[in-house]
Amino acid sequence: MTILKKLFLVLIGDRYKSDLTDENPYRSLTDEELVKTIIETKNTLLFGIIYDRYANKVYTKCAGFSRSEDEAADLTQDVFLMIYVKMGSFRGASKFSSWVYALTYNFCVNYVNRNKERKMSEKWEKLEDTDASLSINVEDRSLFHMRTDKLKRVLEQIAPEDKAILLLKYQDDVPIKELCAILNIGESAVKMRLKRAKLRLIETYNATP
Repeated sequence: MTILKKLFLVLIGDRYKSDLTDENPYRSLTDEELVKTIIETKNTLLFGIIYDRYANKVYTKCAGFSRSEDEAADLTQDVFLMIYVKMGSFRGASKFSSWVYALTYNFCVNYVNRNKERKMSEKWEKLEDTDASLSINVEDRSLFHMRTDKLKRVLEQIAPEDKAILLLKYQDDVPIKELCAILNIGESAVKMRLKRAKLRLIETYNATP
């Protein structure tokens, strides 16, 4: 564990709890207002409120890319360190929650693909208009009819990049426009990536007993 990570764990640990009671006025702020306050005041202890709001959700998402509870816990702490470091880059183009989830998935995908040293946005292949798969219309309702238990197994089999964008769209309800802002790509590119991911999911689902 690096010194920076140790310092961060101290920052969000029990030391700040006494200062962040339910009566603390900062707890009534929205995520976006809280982030702005943290950046403007440099009050790092307020980051503990962000941690409280998202710790369980981030852990659950990390667990989907991990092989054990300990690994998921380590990933969660790494993600929050990344959130803390990158918070100044949040510009409000999307909801803060969408930004957090995208950063979490991106970090987990990079972790899974660490040996390949490719980021989520870099690994997604560029889709050509001539790709035959793009002519296939994939209805969202085809996903909703999948068996939950089988779907969970299939999500573990598809590429982590496909899994990430599908979870952002269908589990976290991140709108297309916010995905465009988060991924820094156009709407047509987002829709093509979603379509390709759905196709791969359905193909794998149908091939799985």
